[in-house]
Amino acid sequence: MTNPLTGETLMVIAGARVRLKFTLAALAEIEALLGADGLEALGAKMRTLTARELAGVLAALLRAGGADDPDTLAGQADPRAAAQGVAACFLANLS
Repeated sequence: MTNPLTGETLMVIAGARVRLKFTLAALAEIEALLGADGLEALGAKMRTLTARELAGVLAALLRAGGADDPDTLAGQADPRAAAQGVAACFLANLS
């Protein structure tokens, strides 16, 4: 069960439901990872992510969601599911 009021969404990685959470700490981690200075720059960068960057963004959201090993978990994600999960989390929180 997720709480959309706290920025949580769910996705499936390796057959398990995992929680993504959009927090200020996750946002700061993502901005640093992508070298984005503010939300406008972040929005532009999110449209051109590399696979490594996508995994890093997913790991930040998993970490905020309480995952035990978010980096490993992000690496196990199907690329399409990772992109959809990250997009859903951002859309749920920034729309």
